[in-house]
Formats: sequence, C-alpha cells, structure tokens
Amino acid sequence: MVAGAFPIAKLLYLGVRQLSKPLAARMKAGARASPFFRKYICGPPAQVYHWVEMRTKMRIMGFQGAAIKPLNEEVAAELGAELLGEAIIFSVGGLCIYLEYARQASNAKKKEDEQASVLLDLQTQMAELGLTVETLDAQLRELNRVLVEVSTSPKK
Repeated sequence: MVAGAFPIAKLLYLGVRQLSKPLAARMKAGARASPFFRKYICGPPAQVYHWVEMRTKMRIMGFQGAAIKPLNEEVAAELGAELLGEAIIFSVGGLCIYLEYARQASNAKKKEDEQASVLLDLQTQMAELGLTVETLDAQLRELNRVLVEVSTSPKK
C-alpha cells in the first residue's frame, strides 16, 4: 500500500528535468566552442530571433522600414547557445508533461477496463440468478400442482 502512495514516476520526471539543466549548459558550452555549431546551429536562430525582436521593438516605437543590422558572430553564438539551452529545457519539460499525461491516461483506461470487467461479471451473475429464480419458480409451481392434485384426489 505504501509503495502505491509514493509516485515514483513523478520523482523520475523531476530527476530528468533537473538533469536537463546541466545537459543544456554543457551543450551551450560545446556550441560556443565548436565553429560548426556556431555557424550553422546557433547563429541562424539567433539572427532570426534578433531580427524579429528588433523589428517588433521598432514597430512599437513607431519606426517603420529601418534597417536592422545583424549580430556579430560572437554575440550571435552566445544568443544562439542560450536559445538552444532554453529549447532543450523547454523540450524536456514538455516531454515530462506528455509522459505524465500518457501515464495518467493509461491508469484511467486500466481502471475503466477493470470497472467494465466487474460490471460484466455482475451482469452475468444477475442473469444466472434470474435463471435460477425462474427454475425455482417452475419447481414451486410443479410442487403446488402436485400438492393440489394430492389434496383433491379421493383417498383410498
């Protein structure tokens, strides 16, 4: 009983989420150090993020059509690494939520199947009891008929 009260799955999800933070930090450090990650993985998303952010800020302030300078490679790599780390943490969190939802749905389905099985068993038992009652009723009528026959027949 005690084992069921302690949700092991939730503890595992929490552990995975806690491990995702150092993993993301390690990937960010690797992304900063690797020229391939800098140029092709971290740089483009950082430039797009910078462009969207600056475009939005300029529109809010009322500037239309102003040219936006791209970030230099170092700053883009730093911003891209941060975005990558946040994306990893967000993905792990989303995966944990999905897995918890799937676990809850599985438990609910299992419980529903058990209830359906119990209901089917009860219906079967009820049908058997109905047949037993009908059989006993027929036997009672037969005994009543025999009793009436014996009581009305002339005695010898």
